[in-house]
Amino acid sequence: MSISRRDFLKGALAGGTLLAAGTSAEARENLTMPSEALGLLYDSTLCIGCKACVSACKEVNDMPPEFSDTEQLWDTPTDISGKTLNVIKVYQDGNSATKDSEKDGFAFMKVSCLHCVDPSCVSACPVSAMTKDPVTGIVGYNKDACIGCRYCVAACPFGVPRFQYDKALPQISKCQLCKHRIADGKYAACAEVCPTGATLYGKVKDLQTEAQRRLALKPGDYAVFPRGNINTHDQSSHTAKAAKYLPQIYGEKELGGTQMLKLSAVPFEKLGMPKLPERSYAATSETMQHTLYGNALALPLAVLGVLTYVAKRNVNDDDEK
Repeated sequence: MSISRRDFLKGALAGGTLLAAGTSAEARENLTMPSEALGLLYDSTLCIGCKACVSACKEVNDMPPEFSDTEQLWDTPTDISGKTLNVIKVYQDGNSATKDSEKDGFAFMKVSCLHCVDPSCVSACPVSAMTKDPVTGIVGYNKDACIGCRYCVAACPFGVPRFQYDKALPQISKCQLCKHRIADGKYAACAEVCPTGATLYGKVKDLQTEAQRRLALKPGDYAVFPRGNINTHDQSSHTAKAAKYLPQIYGEKELGGTQMLKLSAVPFEKLGMPKLPERSYAATSETMQHTLYGNALALPLAVLGVLTYVAKRNVNDDDEK
């Protein structure tokens, strides 16, 4: 009698349950943000869709133009890719008459790496090509260490790392918060050129304070919004009417937090930002891995042994006929 699907599953379940009872791993907590972590605050209500940030990002990171039409006269990326690290997308509903209105309105959203506090891409990378700086918290990428497995692409819940499929020697492309400019006293180009302060750079703890200040503003009142780098003394500003913000700072809690915080007057799900739990995926997956492969591979070997026993018990030995 050949092994049945039911017997196979029963054996696998029995073996897994038996070994899981004797093999345990303490669930790890989410990683915490470095005290001096750097990041961005993106305010959708201040964004005017000028895409100066997209152009500046391309320039300082030596990224080629990307054409989305047949004319190929302008750099017109529609999403992040192997050639584009940062892009502005637009939400539209009905007649799109009113900015920052969910109904019959429109709103903008910046798409780029969020620099997670507990990044899935870093956890998934088998060769440490994806790294998290212990001081700045910036999630970086080392092309020389990368083996092109694209585990980071699959692991990121925001769909950020992109693979350069069109190159002979491809690599991963993602925003690294212009970390190569920090040594020269400069900062993220997207924030440097933003005319309204919709994209603001600085220490995450100060950006969080600024985000809370904006949420407390009275809708319709004029307010001053800092531009560029929130931590510099020569900071410029922009004056505009405060919007009716959603009472949420996206990135404050999602997956244990991100170093890019976002404000909006339109639900984030409508703007393409997924609803996520507070526990990081990296913490969950690493706990499962340690449970499965801890104790010198005892659990996988035991499950294999149980499956072998079930197979031998249910398969006739031709030699005995």
